[in-house]
Amino acid sequence: MPARTPFDYAALRVVPHVERGEFINVGVLLFSRPRRFLGMRVALDRGRLEALAPDLDLAAVEAHLAGMQRICDGDPAGGPIARLSPAERFHWLVSPSSTIVQPSPVHSGLCERPAEMLDALLAELVLPPAPQVET
Repeated sequence: MPARTPFDYAALRVVPHVERGEFINVGVLLFSRPRRFLGMRVALDRGRLEALAPDLDLAAVEAHLAGMQRICDGDPAGGPIARLSPAERFHWLVSPSSTIVQPSPVHSGLCERPAEMLDALLAELVLPPAPQVET
């Protein structure tokens, strides 16, 4: 079993109208320096976003998130920021922003497998809860 190592993470939020302060979590970023891991998962619930903000340009949100994913992945199509180290990319991606897509505050934890933790955080913070089955 691998040793538990520290990681930092932030939820990614869509804030359609910044002045209202309402948001929906749409993704998670996770960085583990000891594991040399930087990952991002997104689960955009178009229905929830349309209910919150019918006037929201979902294509623009998707394009913004795709750009963030390219930066996270170190994809050359992500521009000069994508060429930075994983730590620098993480810190750039979680910097406070006034755009429609915003990071939450950064939180820390310990895990054995960062990719599995990223999936668990996506399930906990972004995906709708599984329906309860009555017995």
